[in-house]
Amino acid sequence: MSKPDLYVSLVVGPNCDMESYALRSTLEYFGARVTVHWIGRPNDLVDVLSGEDRENKVDYLILNFHGDEGRFCMPELGEDVYEEGEPRGEFFDKHHVMQWAKLKNVKTIAAGCTLGVRSLATAFLESGCDSYIGPDDYIDGNSNLMFITRFFYELINNNKNQQEAFEIAKSIDQETLMYQLYLP
Repeated sequence: MSKPDLYVSLVVGPNCDMESYALRSTLEYFGARVTVHWIGRPNDLVDVLSGEDRENKVDYLILNFHGDEGRFCMPELGEDVYEEGEPRGEFFDKHHVMQWAKLKNVKTIAAGCTLGVRSLATAFLESGCDSYIGPDDYIDGNSNLMFITRFFYELINNNKNQQEAFEIAKSIDQETLMYQLYLP
């Protein structure tokens, strides 16, 4: 591949692998360089959000997770498996984001149900994000995939700016209207 058009980190939550394979293939076909982070435990997500396990050059961080009530659904581990200080339970919420995330100059897309609620977006923006995009309600998985695909198609292939690409992708149907864009 020649010089990529964009650098994307794709962070894959539990049971999100099929959509993530499609996203990675599509984004690479468009000309993006995609690095995938598979999340098997909460500390894997902490390491990506904190920058400990994240590439130096990232234009977009896509958090491809299931969401519920503005929280990321996480794998629950046996109590004896958790590491010291690791977040426990089935959810990773705004408090965890505020505690660990360091996302200066990174644009973030949280692709999952309710991950675009204002309170979670605010936590990400306070961690230094340039922007935060996500659906604020329970979105259909196919619509999620279509939004992200169209968003990056407009950015890369049609040279649209983020706001223009967002408006076009959001206008696909009633489901994609759930996507919100937050700026600092």
